[in-house]
Amino acid sequence: MDDKEKQRIYEDFNEAVNMTPKELEDWLETDESRDVGFTHEGESEAVGHKSGRRIVEIRHGKKAELDDDDYAHMKTVVGYVHRHLEQGGPADDKEHSRWRWSLMNWGHDPLK
Repeated sequence: MDDKEKQRIYEDFNEAVNMTPKELEDWLETDESRDVGFTHEGESEAVGHKSGRRIVEIRHGKKAELDDDDYAHMKTVVGYVHRHLEQGGPADDKEHSRWRWSLMNWGHDPLK
């Protein structure tokens, strides 16, 4: 992965993740956050919830310290957010929807 690609991923990630680390940390402590998403067999934490914790770590770190695994995760986050935003969510009560809650686990609040 070259520097140009890393810069593009970094910018796309910071555009997709519109929650602050504190907002995301607080969100991840809620029951709603823990109740949504896909959980792999044998694991107790949903993929999105785990991703949210990783996003917080990335956002707290320094850009110069990001490695290829961080950039790969950032790219995954961008893809997830874009795909789920295209779904548009429910027609009513988006605020309390599993669609929104799932996106928030990935660092994006569609109501912001």
